[in-house]
Amino acid sequence: MNARTRLQNTLQRLALNEDLNFLLTNRVPRIALTRFMGRWSRIRHPWVRDLSMAIWKTFSDLNLSEARKTHFESLHDCFIRELKPGLRPIDARPGVLTSPSDGIVGAFGRIDSTPDGADAQLFQAKGFPYRLLDLLGDDARGRALAQQLQGGSFITLRLTSSMYHRFHAPCDATLEHVTYISGDTWNVNPIALKRVERLFCRNERAVLQLRRPDGGLLVLVPVAAILVASMRLRALDVPLNLRYRGPNQLPCAAHYRQGEEMGWFEHGSTILVLAPPGLEPAPGLSDGLRLRMGQALLQHSAAHTPTSPAPSP
Repeated sequence: MNARTRLQNTLQRLALNEDLNFLLTNRVPRIALTRFMGRWSRIRHPWVRDLSMAIWKTFSDLNLSEARKTHFESLHDCFIRELKPGLRPIDARPGVLTSPSDGIVGAFGRIDSTPDGADAQLFQAKGFPYRLLDLLGDDARGRALAQQLQGGSFITLRLTSSMYHRFHAPCDATLEHVTYISGDTWNVNPIALKRVERLFCRNERAVLQLRRPDGGLLVLVPVAAILVASMRLRALDVPLNLRYRGPNQLPCAAHYRQGEEMGWFEHGSTILVLAPPGLEPAPGLSDGLRLRMGQALLQHSAAHTPTSPAPSP
């Protein structure tokens, strides 16, 4: 067998594996399976917990050595585990905004500019653009946010099932508003991102509108996925999940110091970080890079001079 034939066979096997992965994680009753998993993971029975965690460890690189607790009541208790103090130091250099979570860097770059921001685009994967407005919600608030964000930067952070699932403030900020958008639960792994158009715009998500001390905007969009359609925010007294249908607009006034916990996923998914002009990806950021919460993610552009606070939409 020559080298060309071996290469063709390898590519065929990879394509088959991708097809199987996509079928097993997407061509299933996603919402029903997600609801079942939500109930199952909360069962506080040692046999259920131990069997579930054994299966989880078999199919992932789960490492619990960083966990604050050494004993978990349920699978869900392990999913949302806290870490031992001091394991995620914060990069406190002036002008640096840090990663809100552990994660793997996906697509990132510039948000396209349009005259009114309505058709500004970003990418979920190469060749798969989507409209910023479709992600944020096509209403007055979404349009106002899109207008402020066009020409800025976006960074996609993917959380795997075994990662630390809590997310934190990238800088000193005030959480001014949350827009909750109910949706589907497509898998958000790289295979699905290359096959399902506008995937992030289809899935359940929350748009977190943050105001920085200099008056600038920062938007975080936690996106739910299969088995993961639930997230909690410390600023709200309701869980954001498939059973919560509104009200979609949730005003807030929660203040955070850089690195303070804002909330958590019930399992693992994706966080999109959207920044207006004046902020750019930190040096060394690359597709596939593994980041920990607290590491540099964005920085102020050298050409940017902070302006007076912009009015909230």
